[in-house]
Amino acid sequence: MEEIIKTQDIVKLYVMGTEELYALKGVSMTIHKNEYVAIMGPSGSGKSTLMNIIGCLDTPTSGHYELNRQNVSEMDDNELASVRNKEIGFVFQTFNLLPRSNALHNVELPLIYSGMSRTTRLEKAEQALINVGLQDRMMHKPNELSGGQRQRVAIARALVNNPSIILADEPTGNLDSKTGDEIMDLFDNLHSLGNTIILVTHEDFIAEHAHRVIKLRDGLIETDKITDKGIKINNKSPVTA
Repeated sequence: MEEIIKTQDIVKLYVMGTEELYALKGVSMTIHKNEYVAIMGPSGSGKSTLMNIIGCLDTPTSGHYELNRQNVSEMDDNELASVRNKEIGFVFQTFNLLPRSNALHNVELPLIYSGMSRTTRLEKAEQALINVGLQDRMMHKPNELSGGQRQRVAIARALVNNPSIILADEPTGNLDSKTGDEIMDLFDNLHSLGNTIILVTHEDFIAEHAHRVIKLRDGLIETDKITDKGIKINNKSPVTA
């Protein structure tokens, strides 16, 4: 299978005055195309730091990180911004939508930086909203949408660039249970269409949707297992990193 993410001995050290804090202590893993992975761990385990490095929002202190065969562990801020825009679709707990812009413009935003014509941008944004079931809400602003609809806009925005991975950080954290289930059903469908999905969550019922669960503790991978769902669908045996 094609490798999308490969980390080798990723270390992240924060220095605060005279104190040194190792958020990651040497994390090595590989994620392949069309995998559905949940990254879990208690507070302080390093999962948020790992998410930031995977998402090119931060760089490791040491170690090697390849995203879609590009060495991103030593890129500068401008190079990282370009990779984020082309390779990664982000879905955040807080939606991160522009409050004064309608759904269509919010979804169009990642395409503006690619130099694409406005006509093509709008066509792609419209299709992305149709794909998440919001064809009737394109001209609505975030305050005119429910929480679930706002998260669907965020997912459409994440998909519009056809990214290598969809990186979702606690995607149902601000939603009620019923709406959260609907959003997770949408992720299941996106995975079935061939998308590579990485969830960062502390909720077991969210991780149950994934086919592989990586658990961190104290900056290290504690376990890396294929779930029963993953075994059933992919007919694989459990593996460890």
